[in-house]
Amino acid sequence: MAEDGREAVPDPGRRISGRGAWLHPDPACLRSAERRRAFPRALRVRGQLDSTTVQAYVEQVAHEQANTGFSRTRQLKEAGRPVMNQP
Repeated sequence: MAEDGREAVPDPGRRISGRGAWLHPDPACLRSAERRRAFPRALRVRGQLDSTTVQAYVEQVAHEQANTGFSRTRQLKEAGRPVMNQP
């Protein structure tokens, strides 16, 4: 967890109030966003956010998609699905 306890959480149902960020349900996209420090900037917070919960969610979705035969094309069509929020 981040030093001050701020954590990004998955919000696939788009129900949590507050500012959100959009992310492909793809571990490579998550790594890229973390490397570019996109979450604090998108969520307008200072410092780091703990994204371990989002990482677990993205990995679970990727695993489920791999097991159900979702193609990369279908993943891209569903792009922009919000999977995290900082309440």
